[in-house]
Amino acid sequence: MIRFFTKNQYKNTVLAIWALLAIVQACFTELMDDEAYYWVYSRHLDWGYFDHPPMIALLIKAGYALFHNELGVRLGMVVLNVGTLVLTDKLLSEKNNTVFYLLLACLGAMQLGGILAVPDIPLIFFAALYFYLYRNFLAAQNWKNTLLLGLSMALMFYSKYHGVLLVFFTVLSNLHLLKLPRFWAAVLITTALFFPHLYWQYAHDFPSVQYHLFERNAKAYHYSFTLDYLAGQLLLFGPLVGWLVLYYAFRVPVKDSFERAMKFSLVGVLAFFLLSTFKGRVEANWTVMVFTPAMVLAHQGIVRQGYSLKVFKALWIPTLVLVAVVRLYMMWDFLPGVRIRPEIHHNREWTAVVKEQAGQRPVVFLNSYQKPSKYMFYQGESAYSLNTIKNRRSQYNFWPMEEGLWGKTVWLSTDNGDYFRESQGIKTSQGAFFGREIQDYHSYSLLQLVPAQREFHRTEAQRGQPVKYRFAVKNYYGKAVPVVGDGPRLRYLISEEGMPPVVWDTDVYLKDLVGRDSVDIEIPGSKMAGRYKIKLGLDAVEGQDPTHNSPVFKIVDF
Repeated sequence: MIRFFTKNQYKNTVLAIWALLAIVQACFTELMDDEAYYWVYSRHLDWGYFDHPPMIALLIKAGYALFHNELGVRLGMVVLNVGTLVLTDKLLSEKNNTVFYLLLACLGAMQLGGILAVPDIPLIFFAALYFYLYRNFLAAQNWKNTLLLGLSMALMFYSKYHGVLLVFFTVLSNLHLLKLPRFWAAVLITTALFFPHLYWQYAHDFPSVQYHLFERNAKAYHYSFTLDYLAGQLLLFGPLVGWLVLYYAFRVPVKDSFERAMKFSLVGVLAFFLLSTFKGRVEANWTVMVFTPAMVLAHQGIVRQGYSLKVFKALWIPTLVLVAVVRLYMMWDFLPGVRIRPEIHHNREWTAVVKEQAGQRPVVFLNSYQKPSKYMFYQGESAYSLNTIKNRRSQYNFWPMEEGLWGKTVWLSTDNGDYFRESQGIKTSQGAFFGREIQDYHSYSLLQLVPAQREFHRTEAQRGQPVKYRFAVKNYYGKAVPVVGDGPRLRYLISEEGMPPVVWDTDVYLKDLVGRDSVDIEIPGSKMAGRYKIKLGLDAVEGQDPTHNSPVFKIVDF
């Protein structure tokens, strides 16, 4: 079969089969949690989001305008996935179709994950485009190539921040670039194109920086972070031959500046995230941007250096069989009771149960960006995520959705029974769902208290004594916030390394914040030396923790 497709005229046939399988997969696989979340992104187009830049939202918006279903959400990803293969093929200086097809057959992640509406897919494509245009720039440093190189870098950054690593390692591989005026012109073009997103970050107090650099860090290193990362990379470039693809890509000698850039990027990105495992958990997919360098270098090692194809020839069929089984499982839950990525199955069922519980009331989900996203997609009803102070924030903390719920009767819903110990909930294939009615709902996530500095220091003389800290009051609703009486109380969460977080009261209420530019808040002092993380929040629902109303800041007691 492989031999049949060795001629160039069959390459379009291979790509067409690849695209057809992807379309079928995209049509009949229910949305994963993050895909539904990014679909909600597309309903609120902006220059930036809490978790990611806006490229994924724009692509989903375009596809969903054509098809109001899962295919519409994923259509842009299917196109970019096939486009990545075309660009990768164009980057092969010495082509061999047999080798190219064997590598594609053995790379399961690109076959299965290439349809998913997640930021990684545009990142992979625009990374391939970046390398293609960088090669053109090396060949001819004219204004056309300069402009296109700058554009490709901006598109990478608009897909996912990780793209900056490819530019960094490219420069590291060729420091002569720093002496080229046209390269600096490309950097200026990138900066100008990316400026709207940078301004969005500035206007929202850099939430992505706060989240990715401070809120996501693990409390302590665990060896499983490193082992999981290493295993994940072997599966990502395999699943059966990932080790050999990486070995060939690492081993092959480079012949010019372009291949050196790919080698530096591949090794540099993998090493960077390996070191990052000592700071916290690293997801395997964070390295997907080096798909094209790995593919090109491994291919050139086989063709140019004569590396063996025996393993690929032995394992391409088993890999395709494994991929076919996983494809089938993604579309059809033929293993009931086996919870392997249960998020892709039975979403219409559980969302219908919640809709029946809620009746005509809008639904507020507790501490979940996934559940309201799935609920809105599959039931077409309004929903919101109320994220409390002991849990992570999400883009729901930034969307102007709360004010539409003010004063209404809502249904509070969760699949976490710890919030409703007195209730049995309603069982579904995705677990039990609990809930209760909340009358006259109010929450205030868009009212933010920003500390004058991210770290405060207290001396031994102040230890144990309350100290007042000044906070800027920022109202992101764009209108006056209504207050009934004193309004909810402001509370704070304090956490010390190795200790569970504790929520305490302040003497500040909503009425003390509305209409003011700043406020002084008294935080009781600790009796022990140490570093303490603090976060402020306003009460929203009786019996639940307050919401997020400040970034994390630190108090250091000497």
